[in-house]
Amino acid sequence: MMLTPASHADLDRLLPPFFAALEEDLIPWRALFAITRRIPNGSLMALSTDPVHHREAIALCRRFELGLIDLAPQQYFTWDGDAAAIRIEPSVLIHEVAHYQCATAERRLLPDFGLGAGPETGRKDEANAVQQLFCPERDVEEALTSLLGILWEAELGQPAILAFLEQNWLEGGTKSVAHFRKCVHWLLSMGLIDDDARPTQGLRSEDDPSFFSRWFAQGSLE
Repeated sequence: MMLTPASHADLDRLLPPFFAALEEDLIPWRALFAITRRIPNGSLMALSTDPVHHREAIALCRRFELGLIDLAPQQYFTWDGDAAAIRIEPSVLIHEVAHYQCATAERRLLPDFGLGAGPETGRKDEANAVQQLFCPERDVEEALTSLLGILWEAELGQPAILAFLEQNWLEGGTKSVAHFRKCVHWLLSMGLIDDDARPTQGLRSEDDPSFFSRWFAQGSLE
């Protein structure tokens, strides 16, 4: 994905109209409020490497009973079908928990969730060999996973805004609002967040064909 670093001046410009566009849709508004509640100091922001945040990410993996392996994903897989490589930024490890929730039960057992090699994965050929989901469906699942992981960061009291910026949720300004709203409502319908936009420990139950046929049939929320 393309990375889009943003300054505090960018947030001052981008956030008010984004909030205003969500005024009549309470759950997405709550999601955005949670994500933007903690904005670190500094003009240019990068993902947290705070050891406390990393310990919280590991604890979240354990809440889901995920295996853990003390390797960097560049030496291995990000997720091997049973365990996550933990020598990564807290945000990326939390993102893997969200992948676990958003994947089908069958793909949770595959390296990198059957999505093909992730950007951090070292054993790319092996991950790509078991890929089961391709674009555009893959992009849909990645978007849902991205937002769910960001909401987990907010729930843990971490600076979720950093991943929100890195993963380009504000890149289109208010043009991105419809996509943001749709993803929030789908996470709610999947039982992965609640009415306060707080993440749950739910797991996706619907299979890929029915799930994605419904997604594309709905179109965008305008």
